Amino acid sequence: MTAPDLGALVAAKLNEIEAEMHAIGLWQATPLRPNQLESPGAFGFDKMTFSQWLQFIFIPRVRDAIASNQFPLSSEVGTQAVREFDAEPRAAHLTRLLSEFDALFPGRK
Repeated sequence: MTAPDLGALVAAKLNEIEAEMHAIGLWQATPLRPNQLESPGAFGFDKMTFSQWLQFIFIPRVRDAIASNQFPLSSEVGTQAVREFDAEPRAAHLTRLLSEFDALFPGRK
């Protein structure tokens, strides 16, 4: 798959992820405090919830990757979503979408 094709697939999947977050009420209207965005920990767990990390860190970073045509070697966001949302039935489709995002990078791990 060429990079432009990958970019289109990633953008489409990211749009689905964002739309699902809105649909199930996981999209936060209030921005995070600046100090929350400076989290060195994985998935920002020391300063934010996983859904906040998706909204304020993951989605903007992926949009930047699309714009610069610089994609990650791998992604484990779907794996983390399984852990985070295992007791949250309304997030089942979101978890699937995030796992599909991971699958866009086969063989790059």
